[in-house]
Amino acid sequence: MTDTPAATPRCPICGSPREQRFRPFCSRACRDRDFLAWADGRYAIPAVEAEDPDDGERPLPERHQDDR
Repeated sequence: MTDTPAATPRCPICGSPREQRFRPFCSRACRDRDFLAWADGRYAIPAVEAEDPDDGERPLPERHQDDR
């Protein structure tokens, strides 16, 4: 049985070896690109909202003269 070295962790942006100082990225540039993508909303998970079957079918409650 041979011991294989652990794979070097890679930057999720460019694939270069990670730098401890910018972990999990390799550089300030990749860290900043990731932040800008996050701030721009590119990491958002799209949501599909289901229609409410009762939407618009409920009558509004009647207001009484005493309800002010």
